Amino acid sequence: MDNFKRGWAFLKQSWQMAMADKDLLKPSIYALLAGFIVTIILVFPIGFITFLLQNSQIGEYIIYILGAILIFIQYMVGYIFSAMTVYLIYGYLAEGDGKMDKAWAIVRRDVWDIASLAAASTVVNLLKSAVRGKGRSGGRNFLAGLIEAVWTEAAFLILPAMVIEDINLKGGIKRATQIIKDNLLLVGLSTVGVKAITGLIGFLLGALGVGLGLGVGLGIVSASPGSVAGLITGVTLGILIATPFIMLATVVSTYTGTAYHTCLYLWARDVERARQSGQTGEVNAPTPLAAVLQ
Repeated sequence: MDNFKRGWAFLKQSWQMAMADKDLLKPSIYALLAGFIVTIILVFPIGFITFLLQNSQIGEYIIYILGAILIFIQYMVGYIFSAMTVYLIYGYLAEGDGKMDKAWAIVRRDVWDIASLAAASTVVNLLKSAVRGKGRSGGRNFLAGLIEAVWTEAAFLILPAMVIEDINLKGGIKRATQIIKDNLLLVGLSTVGVKAITGLIGFLLGALGVGLGLGVGLGIVSASPGSVAGLITGVTLGILIATPFIMLATVVSTYTGTAYHTCLYLWARDVERARQSGQTGEVNAPTPLAAVLQ
């Protein structure tokens, strides 16, 4: 329950920050739309090629490679816009305003570092799938889940290191490892709280959207029994009603998670600098994170 309260406190603080500067939310919205478009564009060709080559060994290798490429592109799109969010939050906390033009410039500067992170995440994703395999072994599933959880947490911290300190993947991994080592309790407890509250809000928004969509859709279908036009209208309208709620849930989760890890990174960096300079007093955390530390 304490973790849940901390997560709720951080969510309120981070969204107060977003309401004060709406630019902070834009990359999360862009990421949702871009990810959807990229997936639609790539899934159909890959699906068609899979259908044609599914019965040959060479085809299996080609399908595997195409799947890896799709995963890489999805990671790349997500990390590009997350990097923008990181810099906008950094700019807001440092200067009181996140500048979109600066965020785009930082992404262009770090595009190859971001690509290396996307490639590493792709490899980890494929490794996780290989470990899980085709069976239902509890041990395999646990190990695969552990690999995913550890890397996901590390990647969330590597990205702010790249954006804020302009370092490469190797340096980012080193910085993330040090942060987790020095602040393991904070990472373990507060991340759970943030995930729990965003998960709950996502579930409630999704359930509300699906419920409203089903209600309206079934109502239209019921009012026009046997009508193809009524069926198409009901299904279409139901999807249109549910979609904004699902999109909002995704934006809430994406922005809040990125905001948490950016604030955590900034706080850990300031603590490290204070220790190196010999300061012994408590180091103030960024405002949204300070609510979690109370």
